[in-house]
Amino acid sequence: MATIHIPEAEAARNFAEIMARAREGVEIIIEDAGSPSLVLKVAEESPVRLLSESLRMAREHGSTVTLDPGFSADLEAVINSHRQPLR
Repeated sequence: MATIHIPEAEAARNFAEIMARAREGVEIIIEDAGSPSLVLKVAEESPVRLLSESLRMAREHGSTVTLDPGFSADLEAVINSHRQPLR
């Protein structure tokens, strides 16, 4: 991955251009007084994991935790409270 270093003032003046470069895969290091203060790069997609997969992984790692009887109701309430996609 290509990396460029730019001063904070330049990043502020050319933010749209900086964003475009980052979307192309360039890592942008924004510096304040010559020291790195921010890194701008494309966010990596987080993998989606089903609850069943998480529970399987927990068992494989020796977890003995069990879900209480109210977990299903709590989870349903969380889902119903935010029906729009999270992205």
